[in-house]
Amino acid sequence: MLTITDEMIAEAIGFADAEEILTAAFSDFGDGRAAMQPRVRCEVGGVKLSTLGAVIPAQGVLGAKVYSTIAGRFSFAILLFSADGGELLACLSAGEITRLRTAATSAIAIRHLVASQPRCLTVFGTGTLGRAHVEYLATALPLEEIVLCSRSRSDEIRAAMEAMVGKPVRFADPEAAVEGADVVVTASRSATPLVSGACFKTGAVIAAVGSSLPHTRELDDTAVRRAGIVAVEWREQSFEEAGDLRLADPAALAGKVAELGEVIVGTAAPRPGPGDLRIFKSVGVGLEDIAVAGLAYRRITGH
Repeated sequence: MLTITDEMIAEAIGFADAEEILTAAFSDFGDGRAAMQPRVRCEVGGVKLSTLGAVIPAQGVLGAKVYSTIAGRFSFAILLFSADGGELLACLSAGEITRLRTAATSAIAIRHLVASQPRCLTVFGTGTLGRAHVEYLATALPLEEIVLCSRSRSDEIRAAMEAMVGKPVRFADPEAAVEGADVVVTASRSATPLVSGACFKTGAVIAAVGSSLPHTRELDDTAVRRAGIVAVEWREQSFEEAGDLRLADPAALAGKVAELGEVIVGTAAPRPGPGDLRIFKSVGVGLEDIAVAGLAYRRITGH
């Protein structure tokens, strides 16, 4: 069995590669040609184990992601199998895969939901996922400015991001950060809404990626009520895990929820809303992990 490290993955594939393979995987899922296993968590004494997985015959792979969570820190691994013969192909470290697939999936949703060319990106959170979104979206979208919103306003972080993407980066308070933003990414660990939904710019796309827990939410009912669509990766897992959905006023969500695969294949589209927001609520699903793991395996082995 081959062991593949995060470093090997980072050398073999990038965000654009992940976006391409994920678009195909979500299209397969939207057409019923791929399947997912929902996340299962167990915990005792503050030590948590989580598993999730997918079967993607068109990409020749199936597998499961397994990870631990202790004191807010994660350690990820993926077991990858052949969809042809069923044999175990590799064990992959999955920290880099998680980083790549999360930002790439947001990019897919944004491309399909955005109404016009986005110029300003606001990102809540400057941790691993927040930085990953800045890194990729700055190249994937025709952005002119990036605004950061974080409790820690480190000029070192701001300068590093500005040097990385070659575009202006600044900090702002929540209300000011979103009022001119065409795209907003929430990659925080906040348990409560980050800003009033009334503050978002009409027509903005919001990618909420920070929470996959049923008791936490980054968006309030006003934002959901203004939305013309709330896209999710998979209804089954999203409604089980996402506080942004579970805690929302059901009337605000009624008739708006669509799976990303449906958006990609064209069977779902935004409809006019009171404020014409477009929301993508991500919790992270096994389809993303296994598709990107399969691509990394093929690139590294040449198979």
